Amino acid sequence: VHLVESGGGLVQPGGSLRLSCAASEFTFSSVAMSWYRQVPGKEPELVAAIFRTQSDANYADSVEGRFTISRDNAKNMVYLQMNNLEPEDTAVYYCVALSVWGPKIHAHRPSHYWGQGTQVTVSS
Repeated sequence: VHLVESGGGLVQPGGSLRLSCAASEFTFSSVAMSWYRQVPGKEPELVAAIFRTQSDANYADSVEGRFTISRDNAKNMVYLQMNNLEPEDTAVYYCVALSVWGPKIHAHRPSHYWGQGTQVTVSS
């Protein structure tokens, strides 16, 4: 399994960024995918997840209505569109394959397959 994120950077509050994750070396369309983020000294936070067939997606309360996760199974890509960014969104964002798709976002479980991460900094 190989996951490579891109699209991070520095953006002003209220701005937008689109993160991309290229997946390879596994059957991408059979796996639920997610985006986690982590700030120094804290545990990773699951912010968005999407089912393998794109039929379901869910979000952490902190990003609901601002972030949108999507995927293109034909291209083995997953995306995170982030709008109306806030300084609190500053973190390293990771593309992660899920091992468990639960009834709610808090029941999802990550696999061992994480990308290398991309830094998102929201600051004026």
